[in-house]
Amino acid sequence: MKRWGVVFFVLLLIQSPGILRPVEAEDGFVKTRGLQLVLNGVPYYAHGFNAYWLMYVATDPSQRDKILSAFQEATKHGLSIARTWAFSDGGYRPLQSSPGSYNEQTFQGLDFAISEAKKHGIKLILSLVNNYENFGGRKQYVDWARSQGQSITSEDDFYTNSVVKDFYRNHIKTVLTRTNSLTGVAYKDEPTIMAWELMNEPRCTSDPSGKTIQAWITEMASYLKSIDGNHLLEVGLEGFYGASKQQTNPNYFQVGTDFIANNQIPGIDFATVHSYPDQWLSGSSYEDQVAFLNNWVNDHIQDAQKILKKPILFAEFGRSLKESGYTTNQRDRIFTTVYSAIYSSARGGGAAVGGLFWQLLAEGMDSFQDGYGVVLSESSSTVSLISEESQRLIKIRKMYARLRNIEKWKRAREIRRAQRWSGNKLNDTGN
Repeated sequence: MKRWGVVFFVLLLIQSPGILRPVEAEDGFVKTRGLQLVLNGVPYYAHGFNAYWLMYVATDPSQRDKILSAFQEATKHGLSIARTWAFSDGGYRPLQSSPGSYNEQTFQGLDFAISEAKKHGIKLILSLVNNYENFGGRKQYVDWARSQGQSITSEDDFYTNSVVKDFYRNHIKTVLTRTNSLTGVAYKDEPTIMAWELMNEPRCTSDPSGKTIQAWITEMASYLKSIDGNHLLEVGLEGFYGASKQQTNPNYFQVGTDFIANNQIPGIDFATVHSYPDQWLSGSSYEDQVAFLNNWVNDHIQDAQKILKKPILFAEFGRSLKESGYTTNQRDRIFTTVYSAIYSSARGGGAAVGGLFWQLLAEGMDSFQDGYGVVLSESSSTVSLISEESQRLIKIRKMYARLRNIEKWKRAREIRRAQRWSGNKLNDTGN
């Protein structure tokens, strides 16, 4: 694509301003090509949102209008992808009530979310288990194993205990081979799903060396890919580095993961980063938090590009408005810092392929408001920033689509010329 650099830049300049819509609501599996995500041969930018609650809310048919509203508003604002949970282990409205025992009503809620995402042209990232106790998580898995007589010392045994790993592998298989009750398509064959996520924010503090999680990712990535060769796979990492680059982590944080090593594992198709300077540096000034975020984002883009040579998705970011003194302007600056870095990288063909803010809510979901929630139908400066990023990334994708059409036209013209030359040569021989 280098030879098209000048043409691409000119096309960006002459693109008419105004509200942009996606190139089209496209079917097809998202793949990777070098540093980019690709859909139907054209670079794809994962500009979207987190909505962990899709399956949970859709389990109650009377509440499904909230999913419709959220998707309609997302599409209206140019958002093309959602990240959500494909787990709920034990507790209220479980997907998996006990090891291997699944609640059909909850599964139908996930079916509905996938079906509606497909109708609205929204891709999905489905996470398979939680690091935290919310919706069960690692704790529920080890509790199940303990109740079956397994010797469990901590939640970190999730990564090493053979019985727990069997539980998790069975969950992977059950979800991937599920046939959607509304579309009739198995999840592993559904192009609406862009990627699977092994775990939401995996951590293993009992082994800061990172070896435990490295082995677990390697094992589970291989298993998942043996079932599903269609979809992309990511780990669910927050982006914390191992000992070799520990100084980049907030307060030299170590949680048993390694952004570089974990994402170099075969089967992991793209890297992810989460960004919460308000939580990680809660004792620091706002200006220090923004400075950290700027370095955090750009360091990861460079490492994805130069070391991993894989795409990178900023899969969670935001700022809570619940804390005293926090303002919308402060949140906007966090969004601007992340979005600007993504756009700068994408415009130059770099590794950053999108960002998913935490979190999208529909109207009437006040009980889900954690301070980070954004309601798109409520006009705000944050919503304007989200729409502006949509417009910028859609422009880039349109330009790549045009360049691809130009390349197709040139190849067709060369073929026609070759055919004419061949035909003329045959005529000359005949004479």
